[in-house]
Parts: sequence; C-alpha cells; structure tokens
Amino acid sequence: MSGAGSYLAWLPQAALLGVARALPYRARLALGSAVLRTAVAVVPDLRGRVDNNLGLIFPDMPAAERARIRRGMADSFGRTLIETVTVPQFHARAAWSEPSGPGWEPFLAAHAEGRGALLVSGHFGQWEAVRGMLKARGIEAGALYRPVKNPHLQAMYFEQMSLSGAPLFPRSRQGMRELVRHLKSGGVVCVLLDQYVQGGRPIEFLGHPAPTGLAIAELAVRFDVPMIPAYGTREPDGLHVRIDFEPPLPRTSAEAMTQAAADSLSARVLARPEQYYWLHRRWIKQFA
Repeated sequence: MSGAGSYLAWLPQAALLGVARALPYRARLALGSAVLRTAVAVVPDLRGRVDNNLGLIFPDMPAAERARIRRGMADSFGRTLIETVTVPQFHARAAWSEPSGPGWEPFLAAHAEGRGALLVSGHFGQWEAVRGMLKARGIEAGALYRPVKNPHLQAMYFEQMSLSGAPLFPRSRQGMRELVRHLKSGGVVCVLLDQYVQGGRPIEFLGHPAPTGLAIAELAVRFDVPMIPAYGTREPDGLHVRIDFEPPLPRTSAEAMTQAAADSLSARVLARPEQYYWLHRRWIKQFA
C-alpha cells in the first residue's frame, strides 16, 4: 500500500480513536464494546469466523449460547482494544486486582534474584493488565508483539504498548535475538502463545492441534528462566480485571512446556469462553 493509501486507511481509525479519547472513561469503553458488537453482528466474515471457531470447539453448542459468547467476546475485546490504545487513562484507573495465585511469589523471587521470567498467556480477557499491574509496582515487563502493516497504526500501537512496559520485541529473527539478550540480563517478558505459527508444532489447544512455536519454551529451558502463566480476567462489571499467576510450569522439554501452557489457557477459555478472542484464526490449516 502506498504512503497515501496507508494514510487514508488510517483516517477512519484515527477518527474513532479521537472520539473515544474525548469521551469519559466508561463511555469510551462502552463505545468500543458497541463498535465491536455491531461489527461482529453485521459483517459476515467476522461473524462467520467466530461461529466457525465455536463450531469446531463446541460442535453441540446451542445457537443461543453461541450468540451469547459471540456478544460477550465482542464486548470484552472492544473494551480491551480501547484500554490498550488509551493506556495512560487505563493505568490511571488501575482497575486491576492485587496479583494472586501460586505463581506470584515465585515470580517475585525470580525477579529479585535477577533471573528474569517469561509470563505466558493468550488473547483472553485483558491480557495487557498484567504488564500494567507490574509497571505500577515498578517492574518493567517487555513484550513480544506482531507488528501491524499500516505504518500509522503501527506507530500509535507501538507508542501505547511501550507505556505498559519496555522493551518491545517484534516477532522476527532480530526481535528474538533482542529478547534473548533481555532475558539473559534478567528481564521480564510477556508473551501471548496462542498465535498461528507457520510450520509450528501441532500443540493441542481446546481439543484440536494448533500450529504453535516452541521458541519461548526453548528459551525457558536453555536459560533456566521460569515460565509462568499469568492472566487478566475481566470482571462482570466490564471495568475491573482480576490478575492471577499460576504455578511456574515444570521445566521439562520445550514441547511439553508449550503443551502445558496451552492446557492452562484452554482451562481459562473453557471456564469463561466469552472472554476469548474467537476472531483469531487459530486452527485454520490442516497438518500434513
């Protein structure tokens, strides 16, 4: 896309962002929810993607329950989207709980020892709340991210993500080299593991093989860095987020640790399916 074309494509998004930022906090989250719920309801490709994923994982689910999850997913993701592009206001409200769970103390111990840590989760709930909570406690957590193609959207996305913690590592060879250096220096990195990886290992996720990279678990094994599932689950009021740290995954093989992380996320999704990002193309290709 040309420079002019990318700018024109960015304008509607910039306008929506401007409107959201001008609104009071609760109203801007409600706007994000309404926009996503409307888009998923009326755009055939979006609705079909959600229904196809739900049909794969829950083939016997009644239509009414599928519709409830579809609406809930759009509501949760719409709110998360607004929160992650208006980070200063999200952090100012500190709408997350005190961190809890059996993995919190091991994480603090590893950080105090300068060992670093890999905090893993997926596109569930408010995943960026974990980094926001850590930032509020003086712990800088970097993140592995996938750059977006539009340079104007990418610039805004990178700026806002950086406010939650740094450094940020693009999903590339160079990004992985920088991530390794950061881990070796005792840094903390948050990673969403539920992304389709071309040529990835067929790790079972929600009962079906999903192409998944093993690189993060390989780093945990190689450098003896704890790999800890950490989640931000949105509360029923749509505003507050509960932060949970599960126990560090046993240090075994990279494939076994990656499967354990997928099992952890699966359990979260099965308990609260309306908080998973079902627009994700997670199981789109067949293995040979």
